[in-house]
Amino acid sequence: MKRNLPRLGFIGAGKVAIAMACGLQGKGYSVVAVASRSFLSAQRLSEFIPSCQPYHNKQQVIDCADVIFITTPDDVIAQVAGELRWQTGKSAVHCSGSDSSELLKKAASEGAAIGVFHPLQTFAGAEQTGNVLAGITFSIEAQEPLLSQLKNMATALGGRRIVLKPEDRALYHASAVMVSNYLVTLVKLSTDLWADFGLSRDDAVRALSPLIKGTVNNIENVGLPCCLTGPISRGDVGTLKKHLQALGKNHNDILSAYRELGLKTVPIGLAKGKINAAKAKEMENVLRTGRSNL
Repeated sequence: MKRNLPRLGFIGAGKVAIAMACGLQGKGYSVVAVASRSFLSAQRLSEFIPSCQPYHNKQQVIDCADVIFITTPDDVIAQVAGELRWQTGKSAVHCSGSDSSELLKKAASEGAAIGVFHPLQTFAGAEQTGNVLAGITFSIEAQEPLLSQLKNMATALGGRRIVLKPEDRALYHASAVMVSNYLVTLVKLSTDLWADFGLSRDDAVRALSPLIKGTVNNIENVGLPCCLTGPISRGDVGTLKKHLQALGKNHNDILSAYRELGLKTVPIGLAKGKINAAKAKEMENVLRTGRSNL
């Protein structure tokens, strides 16, 4: 017997919408309607899901669906929600990581349930319609009965779920930015150094990618702090000095980042238990001043 699942609609037809719509459709949900600023984008999503009707008018999505996902850029979520007519029995859900359901207050004032359903994943590549959401975490904010509906969707997609309060969302999203976006920055800074010994950024990325993947694997399987390797975990002051000296010649901009990250890494090395407090202080002094004398 088929479960009594809500009909889903999407306003916004980018990569997140395509991944979520295809994923939920594949798990028995009916994705019935989509609209987007570009009608061509709405049509492209409907090509993946033939039963999904593309509309020029966003209001038609609300009229057709029970749960409406607003998957537009974050800056226009409130504007989009505010332009539409809502009613009791409908649910408005946005997919921003940093914003609370307060963006949907217009929908709530007209009787709709409101919530947040954020997939903690990066969607930089081409549209992905496979099971790209399996295993990820969805952060949810809603009241019952919408809360249970969104939890069920996360489970159906093969994901984990966490429930956040509105005031939690900014810190939650900052943590995601640090491990995703700022990892890109670290790779950029790291690969800049390879030009000094005559190799291209592509060469550097190919060489360093297995190291990045190995580190992620260690984080997942060994855990913090024991996954830490390298000179700080060993208390290798001499290597730190060599790094600082080499970076100081032509890369002062990267040197400052190396020092700051090193200082944040020393407590992890100390927690791992392979260095003592005296060695930790010595390394902190080297990272701050370049000298090991305390």
